[in-house]
Amino acid sequence: MTKKRVMIVDDAALMRMTVSNTLRADPNLLLVGSAANGKEALEKLSTLNPDLILLDIEMPEMDGLEFLRHARLKSKAKIVVLSSVTPTGSPRAAKARSLGADAVISKPSGAVSLDLQEKRGSEILQVINKLLS
Repeated sequence: MTKKRVMIVDDAALMRMTVSNTLRADPNLLLVGSAANGKEALEKLSTLNPDLILLDIEMPEMDGLEFLRHARLKSKAKIVVLSSVTPTGSPRAAKARSLGADAVISKPSGAVSLDLQEKRGSEILQVINKLLS
């Protein structure tokens, strides 16, 4: 089976590493790259050609919502918003959905959730696998 290509977009390097470690738990996923903001992610999109993007919302230069507006025109990748500012039912979660996010998952402990793998790891992997199946 071909591994599914995943890209991480988050301004916090520690968060990118934490998400990357979570993805390593699934042998069917391959981390193909990361970006620190939406602008950088858009520049890398065509080269990396991900099947799925894990996207933060609050980032400098170009936030996740603005990235969503552009990404939907450039890529067919599934997009999972992974952010501390998008709890279920929040206005930002609704906005992300309206702009084309395929799923929204809230970080459990703020912008840099070092407990992500422990508290949301299995949920993240389930959502990814469901979207990519």
